[in-house]
Amino acid sequence: MNFRRKLLLLFALTVFLSVTAVAWMVSHVTRRAFEQSNEAQTAALVAQFQREFKRHADDVVRRAEAIAASEATTRMALSLNRGSSEAGNYLNEASPTAQSHQLDFLEFVDARGTIVSSAQSPAKFGYTESSVTNLPQLTSKPAFLKQEELPAGSSLGLFAVRAATIGDKPLYVIGGLRLDKTFLAALELPAGMRAMLFENSGSGATPQMLMTSPAGAKEVEKLTPLVQQVQQQGREMTDLMHWSSDPADDEMIHAIPLNGQDDKILGILFVGSSRKPYVEVKRHIQSAAMLVGGAGVLLAILLSSWAAARFTRPVEELASAAREVAAGNLNAQVEVTSTDEVGDLAEAFNRMTRDLLEQKERLVQTERVAAWRELARRLAHELKNPLFPLQLTVENLVRAREQSPEMFEEIFRESAATLLAEIGNLKQIISRFSEFSKMPQPQLQPVIVNDVVQGVARLFQAQLESRSRAPITCELDLLSHMEPVAADAELLHRAFSNLVLNATDAMPQGGTLTLRTRESGDRVYIEIADSGVGLTREECQRLFTPYYTGKQHGTGLGLAIVQSVISDHGGTITVQSQPGKGTTFRVELPRNLDKLHAPVLDGSAAMTRGR
Repeated sequence: MNFRRKLLLLFALTVFLSVTAVAWMVSHVTRRAFEQSNEAQTAALVAQFQREFKRHADDVVRRAEAIAASEATTRMALSLNRGSSEAGNYLNEASPTAQSHQLDFLEFVDARGTIVSSAQSPAKFGYTESSVTNLPQLTSKPAFLKQEELPAGSSLGLFAVRAATIGDKPLYVIGGLRLDKTFLAALELPAGMRAMLFENSGSGATPQMLMTSPAGAKEVEKLTPLVQQVQQQGREMTDLMHWSSDPADDEMIHAIPLNGQDDKILGILFVGSSRKPYVEVKRHIQSAAMLVGGAGVLLAILLSSWAAARFTRPVEELASAAREVAAGNLNAQVEVTSTDEVGDLAEAFNRMTRDLLEQKERLVQTERVAAWRELARRLAHELKNPLFPLQLTVENLVRAREQSPEMFEEIFRESAATLLAEIGNLKQIISRFSEFSKMPQPQLQPVIVNDVVQGVARLFQAQLESRSRAPITCELDLLSHMEPVAADAELLHRAFSNLVLNATDAMPQGGTLTLRTRESGDRVYIEIADSGVGLTREECQRLFTPYYTGKQHGTGLGLAIVQSVISDHGGTITVQSQPGKGTTFRVELPRNLDKLHAPVLDGSAAMTRGR
């Protein structure tokens, strides 16, 4: 992945993460604010319910006291105390009294706890009131919650007990108001909230027990687990109800237990708060986040394109210049267009190329001087060896001429042979140096490398199979269908032959000679490997140095000539070897088909490049 794409990805990722983080934070803050608002609204509704409950309780107490203090109740109590009339005479007294005082429940109970008259259940006449105990103590108490059994079922109501005392036998008035939909309708509910009342009859939750509108069987069924938790733990509980698959239908339910005289849970007040506003706000936030995120990604693309054009172009120019330097063009320079870090880098690169160019010139001069010094030293060494026998031979001739004229002819003939032999050595030495100094420049033509390698193998085939030495097996591992390269076939043949000759000399006990060709892109690779004695690291490092040789009668110019030939073709030659494990020469040649008609250098330049 290039730098431009990385920059684009970085911008897009930054925008995406930023938008995601902001959306999450806004959603979190919104949810927290909604929960706090919901808690505040629930607390306000509960407080309102408690106020309404107290108001109803006060109304029940006030109406019960009014009935107890009424003239009709006083006459009834006086009559029951005197025993002047039957209790049955007052059987229908409770119903009109309850209607006149707007009570849903009303019973008159005598001092023994027997029901004298009942507005809600006339059939209870003569029965003992068992649902209310300790009547004398309740006459001074506030209203309380009680489950009232009716002919059609049961009903939850708010009751108060007051007494009409005439004589020593009081007449108790038990009045009550029903807690029903009318009671819940009196509550002022905020938008999105509702109140539900559950009557705990001990037989479980049914739709008839939940007095609210609307209320369905499915809602009651889902509320049952929450009802059971409140009944078991006896405290307020909160739970999130999922009425459907749509999160907007979810509702936070707050359950408040309603206790009777003995702290038994007689009912549960449910306060429901719809999460639809929160879900809608959350969806708006998500939509806005997606919109902002999309716009941000688009902006990131535009910014990254602009940034890439501004910042990556100098980097690409630097990379291109670096490739030119690697290819050998030390004159490559980069235009400095900014004063920031990229500009500093470009300026540093330009200084580096200038320094490299200067160092190259100094190095070339130093190498040229060193090469000529080495050449002079080698030439002096090579010429010194035959000159010493020449000097001795001439001195012997002079001495023989002066001291033994009669033996001069014989000594002259022997000395002449010696002189001619040494002069021949001098000519051979001079010829070798002349050949090295006049290496011809390659005449580039399309060449199939496999043909050159096969020609070298055929040339040495007879020598490798000679009975006068240990046999050497030649193996060819040539890549089929190789494309041609621009090269001088004759010079490559000489170079490969020299490498094969070195390989055979490294295997005096016989072995395997492997010739291998490969290609990759616009490069061709030739390997010449032997299984001979191998070379040390120091020998590998000095192997291509002119006049360095490990052979007894070598001149040290063979591998130097090979390196010069490969270098003139624009290629490289390397060696890999270990003592006892053989040696591999690897030649890398460019195809250079575009240079078939390029001008060539002169011989002196080739010699310099070869060194």
